[in-house]
Amino acid sequence: MKMTYIEIVREIMSDMISDDVDSITDTEESEQVARIVRSTYYEMIGRRNWPHLKRFSQINAVSDTEKPTHFKLPENIKELLFVHYDTASLSSSDEEYKVMKWIDPDAFLRKTNQNKSSASTSQVVTDYSGARFIIRNDKMPTYYTSFDDKYIVMDSFDSSVNSTLITDKTQCSFYETPVWKMEDDFVPDLPIEAFPGFLAECKSVAFVTLLQVANEKEEQKARRQNSWMSRKAWVANGGIKYPNYGRRRGRNR
Repeated sequence: MKMTYIEIVREIMSDMISDDVDSITDTEESEQVARIVRSTYYEMIGRRNWPHLKRFSQINAVSDTEKPTHFKLPENIKELLFVHYDTASLSSSDEEYKVMKWIDPDAFLRKTNQNKSSASTSQVVTDYSGARFIIRNDKMPTYYTSFDDKYIVMDSFDSSVNSTLITDKTQCSFYETPVWKMEDDFVPDLPIEAFPGFLAECKSVAFVTLLQVANEKEEQKARRQNSWMSRKAWVANGGIKYPNYGRRRGRNR
């Protein structure tokens, strides 16, 4: 089952034969344990992309005519998976979403450098990083990049449709890094089946850090849970499918 912050701290301190507490801030030791729980959580989250942290949303346009193809990345983003943009023309009655292709900044600049800065179909843009490049203003975007991991920028926009690229015409997917709260009743954002492994890791780290002794039992629990969680995917698709290499399976196993 899921546990609150204070419940996790109290269980760890109980195993350490420490005094009971009512809040994570009651004693210096409880605060130390609370910090270990938080750091262990972020270390666990950082190991892989967790399905429950995948988001489908829109990406916010800067809506600045001096930066008409800029978008601000979502807060707490860990990894951007894809961006689609509605490239429909004014004459179209349908939405026409297309995948925007990621390219590295140097490749992006090589492409945009082919545009003529003096042409009426071009616009010189200065990125927040200070980089200057030339975008097209007469066609919908095809590529995007980022110079600073805070904003993404696309290679063109159609000024006859909108004066800038807009939020409402975007689709994106990304993995989010959850926010931790230093509150007693805070529940860490993990699937219920991940809590045993998380608690075991917290105990293992606490024993080594605060008592300078290894807790082999909890380390074994943590290893088993990590091994199992690495094979589990979305509930909807039943986890990883392993090939049977032609072997027949009986109905009862």
